[in-house]
Amino acid sequence: MANCVFCQIIAQDLPTDFVYENEKMVVFRDIHPKAEVHLLIVPREHIASLIDAKVQHGPLIAEMLLLLPKLAKEQGLERGFRTVINTGPGGGQIIDHIHFHLLGAKHSGYLPKF
Repeated sequence: MANCVFCQIIAQDLPTDFVYENEKMVVFRDIHPKAEVHLLIVPREHIASLIDAKVQHGPLIAEMLLLLPKLAKEQGLERGFRTVINTGPGGGQIIDHIHFHLLGAKHSGYLPKF
């Protein structure tokens, strides 16, 4: 979608350094981090929100979720991490493209309320 900021990032129309990418998804740092480590895991396919996900998206969503522990370890989050999916405007979703937040702190272990 031309007006979707995540679609623009995926198309590399907006400059972003990917922490990880494959044929199904990209991962990059949130520009307004809520924690020391704050990554966004975004599918290349435009799915507006979790509400719009269909059964056929199950394998993609599972792959995204299973990537989270690997990313957390690479980011030094051995003590744990938080995963957040904001869904719809009432759930705090700002960009209409499903994405997962990976949040954590490397040293203090303190993670603010999200």
